[in-house]
Amino acid sequence: MVINALYGKYFQKSKIFLYPLLGIKRGTSVIPDETYISWSNKYSPEDAKLVCMYKTRKDDEYKNFESNVLLKHSRLYDYVKVNETTSVFIFDFSDQKDNWQMFTEGKFSKFDNKIKNKILDFFEKNSGNYVYIHSFLYPNKWFERYAELLNVDSKLLKEVGELCTKTDIDKENLSIQVADLENIRILD
Repeated sequence: MVINALYGKYFQKSKIFLYPLLGIKRGTSVIPDETYISWSNKYSPEDAKLVCMYKTRKDDEYKNFESNVLLKHSRLYDYVKVNETTSVFIFDFSDQKDNWQMFTEGKFSKFDNKIKNKILDFFEKNSGNYVYIHSFLYPNKWFERYAELLNVDSKLLKEVGELCTKTDIDKENLSIQVADLENIRILD
């Protein structure tokens, strides 16, 4: 596939670059509605936690996924049932401090190669998303194409070094407030 246009809108970087690192296979209907790298007054970006918000469902597929995948996940750090329709699962990435720092700084091309491959493996190889993500992770292969699309000299892009906008910490923050988090916290 070829990139014919620039990806112009902000997208949740945590959903594209971090969620695939959980190793949860694609194809299930149970996916987080949103993902974040912080939760106001609970987790900061420095805590290296991926916050995944799910709409709680009552069907068997969701219940099985929650009990057999989410609640048994090796990275699960905390689980909060916000209300009857929303659950938040917090996954720990503190063992990935260097990659996490590159993520928060918007230096996606600086992830180690194992992480890059895991991210790319999550996406359908022939999809438009795959090509964009590949360009974000391996910009050196794409500077010329982006320079054409932007009508700028490729030297300028090479100086910047990245082809994806930086992670917006404010947009990657879950801001819902829960009255008494300590009373509804599920995991200790």
